[in-house]
Amino acid sequence: MNWPAHVTIKEVGPRDGLQNEQTFLSTEGKINWINQLSQTGLKHIEITSFVNPKWIPALADSLEVAKGIERVPGITYTALVPNRRGLEGALEGNVDDVAVFMSASETHNQKNINKSIDDTFPVLREVVKEALSGGKSVRGYVSTVFGCPYEGHVAIDQVIRVSEHLFEMGIQELSLGDTIGVANPKQVQEVLNILLKRFPIEKLALHFHDTHGTAVANILAALDMGITTFDASTGGLGGCPYAPGASGNVATEDVIYMLNNMGIDTGVNLEKLLGAGSFIQKKIGRSLPSRNLQACN
Repeated sequence: MNWPAHVTIKEVGPRDGLQNEQTFLSTEGKINWINQLSQTGLKHIEITSFVNPKWIPALADSLEVAKGIERVPGITYTALVPNRRGLEGALEGNVDDVAVFMSASETHNQKNINKSIDDTFPVLREVVKEALSGGKSVRGYVSTVFGCPYEGHVAIDQVIRVSEHLFEMGIQELSLGDTIGVANPKQVQEVLNILLKRFPIEKLALHFHDTHGTAVANILAALDMGITTFDASTGGLGGCPYAPGASGNVATEDVIYMLNNMGIDTGVNLEKLLGAGSFIQKKIGRSLPSRNLQACN
């Protein structure tokens, strides 16, 4: 297999990890956790989402969090933004990077955004244009690339269509999401074989959930295809409110442990990361699925 010398891990726990939690973490707790993550060597942290609090009440304090964290030079702090109003909050919070999102599946897009795919394009186009004009970098998420909780199989042509529109808008990176954690290594390589003929490899990232325990194996398959950017969540926190059955993201600790021991540079201090994981586990009040977090407790 072809192993890279360096891999970039983008931490999504403070946003994707907390958005589906029933236990509300205080603003102070979120800020404390993000500040701890900023000391681990991670260079990209998704701190919150500027979505209407009615839809994601767990992140209702997004502006307070964005303004309250200690910014460490060299770290990119990202926020998820659904529309122009959300972008206004992200700009006020002075995030470095704006993330827009939509689904490859029509039904999941309707459930998640309350719009059709075609109706979502102009909304995101405006957000991307204004974010770039405001000096922010922009990444895009495509959900349900490997399967949909409502439609099952998602045609690769639909993934290509949505991805092409997002790149045409001006996004600099596209994160391909296995929203419900159904992908397998063979499928990952089949999908990438097609997408890499259309999009630059350095502009693609992968976002795996670990519902069936295949996330790390899927990362290995993507590494062998040349992908070197992955999203992960400390503790394995996560889940989508509009994707029934979706469990947490792949645990950042487990990915870092594997890569570090393979001699692949990540720049992340596993001991400090485990400390941040222990902190959030106590705050959430339950054991989290990270294998490395449980091994050290």
